[in-house]
Amino acid sequence: MRVLLDTHALLWWLFDDPQLSNPAREVIKSIDTQVFASSASAWEIATKHRLGKLPEAQEASRNLPALLRAARIDALPITMEHAIVAGSLASPHRDPFDRMLIAQAMIEEMAIITSDSEFAQFDVKIIW
Repeated sequence: MRVLLDTHALLWWLFDDPQLSNPAREVIKSIDTQVFASSASAWEIATKHRLGKLPEAQEASRNLPALLRAARIDALPITMEHAIVAGSLASPHRDPFDRMLIAQAMIEEMAIITSDSEFAQFDVKIIW
């Protein structure tokens, strides 16, 4: 199975936050799962940390590549195809980071690990 972590799920996994659901934890730690974090999550973490919306994410905003390597999470770059689909999604959902994650999951045929109910309006498998 291949899964893409929503930004909050990524942070909760990296820092062992109890808000991450048990089913999500089981999928992430399974040896049968290839886990990905989007470049969009790095952008979101850095942006929200800079704006003071994620003060607890200082380490992630500075050392995310090393944290991903240590956690055996693969980075998923943003491609032109991802960007076009994200920009073209017909939906009132306006968050550009979420739209990118949804587009990437659709194109790469991955499930998304998220607690965000907004993702349910899209044609993606959600794990929570």
